[in-house]
Amino acid sequence: MSESSSAPGTATNDTGTRYSERLYVPWWNWPLPLIGAALMAATIHLGYPGLRGWLPYVVLIALMAALLVQFGRAKVEVTGDELRVGKAHLPLRFVGQVEVISKEAKRKALGPEFDPAAFMLHRGWVGPVVRVHLTDPDDPTPYWVFSTRKPEKLAEILRSR
Repeated sequence: MSESSSAPGTATNDTGTRYSERLYVPWWNWPLPLIGAALMAATIHLGYPGLRGWLPYVVLIALMAALLVQFGRAKVEVTGDELRVGKAHLPLRFVGQVEVISKEAKRKALGPEFDPAAFMLHRGWVGPVVRVHLTDPDDPTPYWVFSTRKPEKLAEILRSR
């Protein structure tokens, strides 16, 4: 796999990937949910003393870790002629205006300004979002809004398609 750029998230490789980013949950967001799962397991252990003491801990902590991993599986990718966000994909020929929305303006964009018909993939632990307006007349979705850690780079790639 040969890469033309060493900056993460901006590499072009043999498969035509121009941008790739996984919206993983950072390690510093893991302790609180895991502690919550351990407290819940302790409550179950105290309520059911006949149950094996270790069972609720193993089940609930493993379940919480699996949920955190699942939350972080969302991916933003521009490959060849397609934008992929999570499981959704959009041909680049239907990409219209691209807006970068800062962390500070995100609340307004996802609140009073948000169109319920829009596609959204939001991760609270990722600051900025990108809004991509669609030009497909047959698509009822007016725009996509999704989280990304490098909104300027992604917007530049989408604008230069």
